[in-house]
Amino acid sequence: MTNKKSYTFALILVTSLFFFWGFIHNLDPILIPHLRNAFSLSHFQASLVDSAVFIAYFVMAIPAGIIMKRYGYKAGILIGLLFFALGCFLFVPAANTISYVFFLGALFVVACGLTILETAANPYVAILGDPSTSAQRLNFAQSFNGLAAFLAPIFGGKFILSHEPKSQEELAQMAEQAKMAYIQSETASVKMPYLVLGVLILLIAALFFFTKLPDIKDDEEEGKAGFFHALKHKNVRWAVIAQFFYVGAQVCILSFLVLYATEVAGISGKDGADYAGFAGLAFMLGRFIGTFFMRFVSASKLLIIYSFVTIVLSLFVIFGTGIQTLYALIGIAFFMSIMFPTIFAFGVQGIGADTKSASSLIVMSIVGGALLPPLLGFISDKTGHFQYGYFVPLVCFIVVLAFAFQNRNVRIAETENLKSH
Repeated sequence: MTNKKSYTFALILVTSLFFFWGFIHNLDPILIPHLRNAFSLSHFQASLVDSAVFIAYFVMAIPAGIIMKRYGYKAGILIGLLFFALGCFLFVPAANTISYVFFLGALFVVACGLTILETAANPYVAILGDPSTSAQRLNFAQSFNGLAAFLAPIFGGKFILSHEPKSQEELAQMAEQAKMAYIQSETASVKMPYLVLGVLILLIAALFFFTKLPDIKDDEEEGKAGFFHALKHKNVRWAVIAQFFYVGAQVCILSFLVLYATEVAGISGKDGADYAGFAGLAFMLGRFIGTFFMRFVSASKLLIIYSFVTIVLSLFVIFGTGIQTLYALIGIAFFMSIMFPTIFAFGVQGIGADTKSASSLIVMSIVGGALLPPLLGFISDKTGHFQYGYFVPLVCFIVVLAFAFQNRNVRIAETENLKSH
């Protein structure tokens, strides 16, 4: 039996992963406006940053599950870390070749690693130690994800958006050689942050490799039913749909926040990065406060209230003016924070042997983060009004409200099943 001390060290290592994948995800709001300026992209083209990241969750969800079953959680974590580091290193040739497609490819490789890590780390944290405190361990680990959401935009603002970019008008007036030199300098600014992060991830991987950790393999039989058998459960079908739209909304809100700050609120990109950090802080606090409220209010009722508030705030984001609209976006970050874990918990409630398949299907629905942000960009480009793109998250939150209403009489019995994104 592995002793308590080795469990503690294992938990410290695995918990660090929650911070790192939260950190890389929350650099995207900085990367989107930066690459948009460097490559003179439309809103739709810039949104492909999110598509490159979240399409990996759809592509890699099932392979990640196979890796876990065949080789165990520790091996899965090591493979995920290697993909993570490789993707970070690919930012260097992407910057050197001044290729937007190369950047998207690097992001996809990073996200493949993150998919494997998230598939492994959540259950690994849950099974390391006393089963009665698994929810407490998982919530503690998730708090570092929220911490990363607060720190990453601030870090990115300092090192990636370190100066005010030139406008499209200024770029049009520059000589071709000077323009290329400017684009080269802009793309080069992302090399060092991602290079350092890649080296750090390799060091973490080395720690995992050389440290003897409890490598628990899941040999529980799931029955002979097919992978999609879980969809026979109404709550699973609803959860897959709701999670698709929720993740799409989350990515739209957080990834475009800096762009929204500059185009609608009229502030600089560097200041916008600070506001993105505030949104990450609001997201983190929302999780803590929402979890506290669930002691007194049922999860379904709280989800109804929170989703209704996000709908109201989204309307203000679309039709409002000035800096107040930016505050509304930060408010949405607070109120949407409980949605992913709550939807997940309702989705796997009381389905027995289909729980693993349902979990994989719900993880695959994260592909909403790849498909819906480009729709926001497309609407913004076609209407010529950036705020109109936010009809997309508005519709998403309406779907979440419908999901919450559908589950208004359901109580979550197994809180240890709560997961986070």
